[in-house]
Amino acid sequence: MTSILRNALCERLGIDVPVVQAPIGSAAAPELAAAVAEAGGLGMLASTWQSPERARLDIRHVRQRTSRPFGVNLVMDFPIIDTLAVCLDEGVPVISTFWGDPKPVSHRIRDAGALHMHTIGSVREAVHAASCGVDIIVAQGWEAGGHVRGTTATMVLVPAVVDAVGPIPVMAAGGISDGRGLAAVLALGAQGAWLGTRFLAATEAFTHQLYRQHLVTATAEDTVHTHCFDGGWPDAPHRALRNPTLQRWELAGSPTAPGRPGEGEVVAFDSVGQAHYRYEDLMPLPGMTGDLADMALYAGQSVELVREVRPAAQLIQELTAQAVNVIDQMRHPTRTTDGTG
Repeated sequence: MTSILRNALCERLGIDVPVVQAPIGSAAAPELAAAVAEAGGLGMLASTWQSPERARLDIRHVRQRTSRPFGVNLVMDFPIIDTLAVCLDEGVPVISTFWGDPKPVSHRIRDAGALHMHTIGSVREAVHAASCGVDIIVAQGWEAGGHVRGTTATMVLVPAVVDAVGPIPVMAAGGISDGRGLAAVLALGAQGAWLGTRFLAATEAFTHQLYRQHLVTATAEDTVHTHCFDGGWPDAPHRALRNPTLQRWELAGSPTAPGRPGEGEVVAFDSVGQAHYRYEDLMPLPGMTGDLADMALYAGQSVELVREVRPAAQLIQELTAQAVNVIDQMRHPTRTTDGTG
């Protein structure tokens, strides 16, 4: 039944269903990327803040678990050239870039035989990415969790980008957590869906249990588009769940550093004893102790539809089955769910 979802983008990426696991920072463990790939989607590593040597190990870790295609994401505002070289040397088939100009790396990626995906937040950025030769454009709507590039909602941004850059394939990001969202963005002209928040609550994600509990109980109204957690990634708006750190900051008038309430306070220690401070851009990870609810709890508005933690393969199976059913119902509105009528 999922053959109804297989399209030109799937063929190009070598995947079975048009679903990409977004590079959700430290949560994007090799186990998650491999599980998504094995289930027929495209798994992603997030390697910007790793050493090139660690990135190489994670790439090989994924390869030990799957022979299917996967990708690596790199954020252009940081020094990523050495890590990019490792990715290309290891033959990573898809390189995803974000938050910056794709031009300096696009030819290098494609000359190495990899596909270049680039995430944008506006039509203007999409047109520029297309002019740089980017292979696939990811249109990220304002509803997205984590770092958010633009200010336009997915429902408007995706068709506008499709119109502006066609025939370059476009993927939709932001506000998608289930098969109904996948079917919707395909109807908007996207060729696939890019999901982050939903995969934060996957069994294989490298996320702390407390963080997962917040994800499954949160509503869309609990998310805030903010500049609060800017330690390490300044001047970068993001969407996260409202928590004590964010509430104290807002009550103080949202001051800039170093005048924020609780500035410099240690809120957590990681598994090797390293201290982490209030306003850092780090999410709670397994093995951490301390006031973890005060850390950055990234989540998009689609958290409204996240109600339990499940294995990545089950998430993809359920998501794609629901999308197929929705599309079938739109094509045959009088048909019952058992195929009769």
